[in-house]
Amino acid sequence: MQSIAGKEFIDSMRVLAIDASLRSTGVAIVESNGGKLHALYFGVIKNKTTLRSSSCLVAIRDRLAELIHAHEPDCCALEAVIFVQSHRTAILLGAARGAAILAAAERGLPVFEYAPTRIKQATVGRGGADKGQVAFMVRALLGLTETPNADAADALAIGLTHLRAQEAARLGVPAGARI
Repeated sequence: MQSIAGKEFIDSMRVLAIDASLRSTGVAIVESNGGKLHALYFGVIKNKTTLRSSSCLVAIRDRLAELIHAHEPDCCALEAVIFVQSHRTAILLGAARGAAILAAAERGLPVFEYAPTRIKQATVGRGGADKGQVAFMVRALLGLTETPNADAADALAIGLTHLRAQEAARLGVPAGARI
């Protein structure tokens, strides 16, 4: 930790960022180290359509536990619940979020959530950005050599949003909701 004019700043923070979905969960490990942003890992937890929902939840939890063990993040950030027209879709999204939150909580990680519009605003500059714009900006902001697929890009954007929110919170701006 550094201290400037009596205020303490964290030199480094590592975030497990998750865009939860039953069949295609976007995951990223994003780090801010000395003010420099790095994507340490990003990808997608794919579950086949033939796999039962309950088995998908176990797969999500297990893969996230592996990533937590390998990368030792300081916290977890997720996209807040979105409103969907189908109650079945809402239930499955909620279940996938639950598996993700469980994996983080089992390791004692604090969990934060951000509204989709806030994530897009923090990444692209406007809350109505489309997935292609998010992926393009994530690539540019993190200096990636390839554009990540939509789910991984969303997870990277969630991680970047959390890092920016934590920096803003040090300046007195409200951060994401801790759940």
